[in-house]
Amino acid sequence: MRFMTSSDKPDNVAAETAEVAAGSAESAEHTGVAAQDWAQASADPQYRAAVVDLLGALAYGELAAFERLAEDAKLAPTLADKAELAKMASAEFHHFEQLSNRLTEIGEESTRAMEPFVAALDGFHRQTAPSDWLEGLVKAYVGDSIASDFYREVAARLDSDTRELVLAVLDDTGHAGFAVEKVRAAIDADPRVGGRLALWARRLMGEALSQSQRVVADRDALSTMLVGGVADGFDLAEVGRMFSRITEAHTKRMAALGLAA
Repeated sequence: MRFMTSSDKPDNVAAETAEVAAGSAESAEHTGVAAQDWAQASADPQYRAAVVDLLGALAYGELAAFERLAEDAKLAPTLADKAELAKMASAEFHHFEQLSNRLTEIGEESTRAMEPFVAALDGFHRQTAPSDWLEGLVKAYVGDSIASDFYREVAARLDSDTRELVLAVLDDTGHAGFAVEKVRAAIDADPRVGGRLALWARRLMGEALSQSQRVVADRDALSTMLVGGVADGFDLAEVGRMFSRITEAHTKRMAALGLAA
């Protein structure tokens, strides 16, 4: 097991991995669509459709996260843990409301925008249902973080108004540090737990990447955005580099948990 140094504390690790995955979302000099605001960029109907898909996928992801955290709270071993998860669930629901409100503002029905992503996301959650409290924590930390990394990468190619909203709803709700603390404590108490959770996390990584690729492949506007059709500079080679950065961030998170990637 790799012991945690002062720079490996949960909050620091969460910040570092988010920075790796974010790429140039906030710091790069924006060009093309990314240099425009929503009023300008949405004049392109294909770009508008891609953003509606993106916000719909994010909104349902946040709603599902709220439901899952509320369920996970039932498995919490202490009242303090239960309360902590309830607070995180509330934050996820607030993110859902922000996305839903934004869809309404741009003249879209939020439930209609979410509908195309329900089957894929529900399928992912069925296939990765945790068997206990620790697996639930690892799933939230690893699985949700992979999705967040992906959306942060996409955010770098969005118009300024949409980019600001997406980055805001991807803010950590506190689950990262909480999960790292609890999982590391469990491994310290029983090192055998580490092997089981490492296998579980690797499965989550594979399922999350497969699910994200399926979602994108099924939505023409989103896939066109990712390969550069409406977002400058995001070609197939860049897609490969994007997944490399996501994998790198995953490896750091695994190390933070004390698990082998």
